[in-house]
Amino acid sequence: MSEAPSLISLCIKSIKDAILDENENLSYLYQLPPELFDQILPNLPPLALQFLQDAMPSSSSNDDDSVNPLKKRKRFEGFDEAWKILYKSRWPEDVQRDDESNIDWQQLYWEKHLQNCLNATLESVSITLFGRSLGEVDIPDTLLQYISHERCVNRSRSYSKLTYHCERFGLYARCLRLQSVHCAAELVYLLRNTRLESLDVHWLKSKHQVDGLCKLLEQNNETLKSIEFVSCKLLATLVSAICDSLHVKGFKPNVIESFSIKRSSFLDSQSVPLPLGLESFLMAASSNLTSLILSDNHMSGKTAKMVFDTLLDAKSGLRVLDLSENNISGWLSHIKWVSKDRQANKYMKSLRVLNLRSNNLRKDDVDCLKYAAMVYMPNLEVLNLSDNPLQYNGVSILVSYLKEKSNSDTPLAELHLENCQLYSGGGLLDDLAALNVPLKALSIGDNPLSSFPHNHLGAHLGRFLCSGIQAIDIKRTGLGKSGFSDAQKEITKELNLVHINISGNAGSVNVVEFLSKVISQAPNLISVDASSNWIPMESVPSICSFLNAAKGKLGHLDLQNNPLCNKPGIASLLAEFQLDGKPNILISSPQATHHYDNDP
Repeated sequence: MSEAPSLISLCIKSIKDAILDENENLSYLYQLPPELFDQILPNLPPLALQFLQDAMPSSSSNDDDSVNPLKKRKRFEGFDEAWKILYKSRWPEDVQRDDESNIDWQQLYWEKHLQNCLNATLESVSITLFGRSLGEVDIPDTLLQYISHERCVNRSRSYSKLTYHCERFGLYARCLRLQSVHCAAELVYLLRNTRLESLDVHWLKSKHQVDGLCKLLEQNNETLKSIEFVSCKLLATLVSAICDSLHVKGFKPNVIESFSIKRSSFLDSQSVPLPLGLESFLMAASSNLTSLILSDNHMSGKTAKMVFDTLLDAKSGLRVLDLSENNISGWLSHIKWVSKDRQANKYMKSLRVLNLRSNNLRKDDVDCLKYAAMVYMPNLEVLNLSDNPLQYNGVSILVSYLKEKSNSDTPLAELHLENCQLYSGGGLLDDLAALNVPLKALSIGDNPLSSFPHNHLGAHLGRFLCSGIQAIDIKRTGLGKSGFSDAQKEITKELNLVHINISGNAGSVNVVEFLSKVISQAPNLISVDASSNWIPMESVPSICSFLNAAKGKLGHLDLQNNPLCNKPGIASLLAEFQLDGKPNILISSPQATHHYDNDP
């Protein structure tokens, strides 16, 4: 026989039902004793909690709260805690946040709920078959039940339409992601209460969609700071229309801070390498635009040249420039032949990050880049040239740039050279270790650095670790057992190391011995990736030993795809090593299909 409900639980249920009935006179609930009111909040579904918070008496009213600010503040805190619990229970996978003290959980809850509603419309709407208005799209019952449980499905059908959710919760939306089907003129009306700060747009293709988007951009012209386009295919005229909407009709060009186009294409790029509107936008927004990403857009060297020259002419305040995954070989070939008169007063002194990954750049491109970086980008701190066939000759030119740069006020701090067809890394590591100001981070993984016999890469690595490097990625470089052994012997001083990736190097037991030495010499080490290294089961005691020595400071250790993962009870054996109460060791489950890189 079930237990009879308590009187207080019956009261709470009655109050909850009254709130969901949208009784406009809810202020009387604030006269309830605190011990009852405080029990109501955690038992309310989101929609009821919203109704009750909307009914909170203002500070100008004559109720008790107006003369008891402490009581009112506690109630605000009670609401915030209730929203936090609701958010984490609905999206438990999205609760890893460094600082929760300044989070508006109510705003975050409804913003994500509205995004879920927009996402759900994709399953029932298509561009060719949808005949009704966008606002008439039905929201799935699963989403409705999240916000008011069983009551919402049985109540007025207005809850079930996208219109209600856009108009009711749009004011909480700061960041939204839209698909092409959403970009209709009607969306401007549905989202008329938004104050968007960030907008991601996917699969934009037609003039009709662009027209709707432009109206939405103009509607948020005072708040929009970041806009991103992904997988769009547009004529240059449509790109120009979008960019024009960002700095005409009252739009403040100093608002936009980040502009991004990824995995997209300008359909008439051969005849119009750089849409006029985009060029005008870059000039107009140059004073406040801090990040420009034009990645994987089938961009040619001619287009990249025009972008670079436009930014120089605008004396851009850009901090991040990403032109990765295009094919822009030769894009700076003109730069060394520009007269000194034309060079005057042209610069990108604020540029800190340059990403040129996967652009088919070669030796001559590095030579031009060296000149351009020294003349026009003197404060560059992060350079990514990974996935370019630079080979030894190209990297040699780069090293000469790094040597000159290390004597400047802003030496390069971070360098990425993954998969650059480098077949020997000893000399490179020695050159980098000899810089006047050492690098803070280096990535040289996915290069066959141990291809030549007797190059003693491990010894060079050990000495390089002692140079002051804080983060290094040397995955899949062929170190092997002897390389780890040689590196260990060269570590003779305290290291500044914080992150290290040595995965896929077939180091076997020698990896564990190397890590034991590194951990003992690196007091600030928090992250290690040693996956796919043929670490055997018998190494588990040694791993436990160096984890004990780390005294809980090691925040992440990846041991996946190693034979030790098949050891019975390995998960429970390593479970005691946690940081802030959370497991910090990744291991493959015994049932997983194992794959080991660099088989010995």
